[in-house]
Amino acid sequence: MIGMLFRRAPAGKCVSLCLALLLTIGLLPVSATAAPAPEEVVQSFYGTLLSTMRQGPVLGQSGRYARLAPLVDRTFDIPRMTRLALGSAWGTLDPAQQRLITSAFARYVSATYADRFETYSGEQLQVSGGRPYGADLIVETKIVKTNGESTRLDYLMHQDQGSWRISDVCLDGTISQLAVHRAEFYSILRREGVDGLVTALNRKVDLLRSVARSES
Repeated sequence: MIGMLFRRAPAGKCVSLCLALLLTIGLLPVSATAAPAPEEVVQSFYGTLLSTMRQGPVLGQSGRYARLAPLVDRTFDIPRMTRLALGSAWGTLDPAQQRLITSAFARYVSATYADRFETYSGEQLQVSGGRPYGADLIVETKIVKTNGESTRLDYLMHQDQGSWRISDVCLDGTISQLAVHRAEFYSILRREGVDGLVTALNRKVDLLRSVARSES
């Protein structure tokens, strides 16, 4: 019966029927949805950020943090960023210490965004485009205030298991946040060790929250 169907069908239809049959019995994989482009990843991040800013006073610092923390975990490659921020010191830590610092750094990044983007006053978060950077890609963006003043933020993107994620943020296109963190983290690690660095990161999160409460 199947042979008769294929003999009678036109060539193009025959190919389609063959593919449909192979997919049905599981011999060919169904193609996965293409991963979002780097610019789309940043645009989606900015969309949620703007939504959170608009509800900022109602959400409060803890509400903004709760909304942004999962987004930061999905959009930023926190483990990679933590390794790069610690530099050569990363290899001297055992796995438990690495997990501890990575978790503390994730909270710090989320709390920083929840604090710096607390309210909406007509700002525009614009994605300008992307440009290659070796095997990675830089997405250029601007934060434009209502008075026309703008701040440039560039996001360094790299592929992690097929998906584009943020691995660094550059202010004014030149000041790498990871480079700033690396100098700071190295100094704390040398003086106070792993526990001191975790405490310092947690203290910054607590400070951001306390400042937000005092200003509300």
